[in-house]
Amino acid sequence: MAGNLVVFCAAAILEIGGCFAFWSWLRRGSSPLVALVGVASLVGFALALTRVDTAFAGRAYAAYGGIYIASSLLWLWAVEHQRPTRGDLIGSALAVCGTLWILFSAPRSPHR
Repeated sequence: MAGNLVVFCAAAILEIGGCFAFWSWLRRGSSPLVALVGVASLVGFALALTRVDTAFAGRAYAAYGGIYIASSLLWLWAVEHQRPTRGDLIGSALAVCGTLWILFSAPRSPHR
């Protein structure tokens, strides 16, 4: 399961970076090359999520949500220089707990 967390973190960086590239292009007037890098990053994100060790895509996406939330707040702080609020941190902690619950309580083989 630790490997899944690494994949989720890589996927979050790729997704947030890709979306931010588009945001920067459309909202800040960055070069269209920035948008192209965003496309490549989003393709990498999609590929990364296929590496999660789970029998069902929906479970992988649900578990990924908590990591995405925490990573978005780290991005907010590190890249956009905005400190997360106490509410942000509490909400993120709850989401990460949900991720861990999904990952560690999931059945090991698919039900048919």
